[in-house]
Amino acid sequence: MVNLSDLVATSQDVASTRARTAKVAALATLLEKTAPDALEVVVSYLGGQVRQRRTGVGWRSLGDLPAPAEVSTLDVVAVDAALEEIAAFAGPGSQAARTQALHALFGSATAAEQAWLRGAITGELRQGASDALVQEALAVRTGLPVADIRRAAMLAGSTRAVAGAAVAGGAAALAAIGLEVGRPILPMLAASAPTVAEALAKLGASPDHPVAVEAKLDGIRIQAHRRGDDVLVVSRSLDDLTARLPAVVDVVRSLPGGDLVLDGEALLTDDAGRARPFQETSSRSATHGEVSPESSSDLGLQPYFFDVLHRDGRDLLDVSAAERAAELADLVPPAHRLDRVVTGEPASAEQFVENVLRRGHEGVVVKDLAAPYAAGRRGSAWVKVKPVHTLDLVVLAVEWGSGRRRGWLSNIHLGARDPGGTDDFVMVGKTFKGMTDAMLTWQTERFLALETHREGHVVHVRPEQVVEIAIDGVQRSTRYAGGAALRFARVVGYREDKSPGEADTIDAVRALLH
Repeated sequence: MVNLSDLVATSQDVASTRARTAKVAALATLLEKTAPDALEVVVSYLGGQVRQRRTGVGWRSLGDLPAPAEVSTLDVVAVDAALEEIAAFAGPGSQAARTQALHALFGSATAAEQAWLRGAITGELRQGASDALVQEALAVRTGLPVADIRRAAMLAGSTRAVAGAAVAGGAAALAAIGLEVGRPILPMLAASAPTVAEALAKLGASPDHPVAVEAKLDGIRIQAHRRGDDVLVVSRSLDDLTARLPAVVDVVRSLPGGDLVLDGEALLTDDAGRARPFQETSSRSATHGEVSPESSSDLGLQPYFFDVLHRDGRDLLDVSAAERAAELADLVPPAHRLDRVVTGEPASAEQFVENVLRRGHEGVVVKDLAAPYAAGRRGSAWVKVKPVHTLDLVVLAVEWGSGRRRGWLSNIHLGARDPGGTDDFVMVGKTFKGMTDAMLTWQTERFLALETHREGHVVHVRPEQVVEIAIDGVQRSTRYAGGAALRFARVVGYREDKSPGEADTIDAVRALLH
């Protein structure tokens, strides 16, 4: 048995150090104490996530909790069982039952445990431990190569799914985990570069060493499996989207040959072939709630594949990207493949990027043609390049942080200036991304000095502080009065040189809609 207090203490130890070796050592120490029946839960929790994909619990549910317990009595298996029960509530009376069960759980938790649970349930636990670090700790715990653990986790779909095999069966058990058509694997991810020139340099591109430059769509990542006539389509987080993407299923079924696994994007386009805004694509594939086949079908949401991982009984993970591209071109018609150019010339790559952006897409991914498919981590073989926009906005309110950020004002509410007057602002989003410890300390003092009133964990402030925000784009939104919401907002820095009257207007924000 692992007490929740021991796990929370480990989380705090990991959050308190920047040294990777110290983080791994702390994680490995707890794994050494973990019994087999708790291993999957502990591995999930050390990575900062609860095992349940959705619990039905949001910030509003966590706003009125019972007083913390004086003494720790919870163990991680009991917590997981409680969350499983909470996630299962559905139908009439479910909200009241969920609240009662949630209060029972939190009432048994100490103050530190409550803070940890709140962060883990909401997905905002800031403890400095990633899945990659947990994999390294598992390698220390078992004495196995971390590369073997990463590959097994990729093929099984998660680190927690292979932890038991690594501890109990060692190298042989990990080696027995292979790609199975119909079982989703973790997707390969891309590193980032601010410009195409830097992406080409990262991969050592030259006229004698060309790379692939592929369009990056502003859609949803999909992985498609076909075994016989059965098709499974999953999202980047491995949620089942099959019933919601009938056109994707039809395309996959229509391809020649037998079993296959494909990687790609699903995207909604207009009649001219331009990408529709991301939220339109996302809403058509929403995984929240019960959705009937009639309401979820949308023939406009089409697949665009960029990789093939298995074809006709042959795994292709370890062959070169160039060979996989040839297999893909032989299998998938051009209408359902991503546009790409193979070049080592910066001018050619830049021209391709301009064409991609002109069609309303997000950017490009530059790929090493010699690289295998290394899933589940951000390596150097794929490098994405997206144009970055910045806006000068005004802070309207700030939320108290949780987990590692407990005691600091963290998540800032962002407002754009109403052109009708310098004292009126329209909210366009929130963010806690890009904040250093020094920035958190500064902004806590700054915004408490600007406080006007509080609502729960939200501190409202006078709209006086300008902040520079980097974004990937703007999407239409019914959540905010201005009809626009920022995408992937992160703090660049606070602008002491600008007054609120010099902040960007809501019109400037709306101009970035596409």
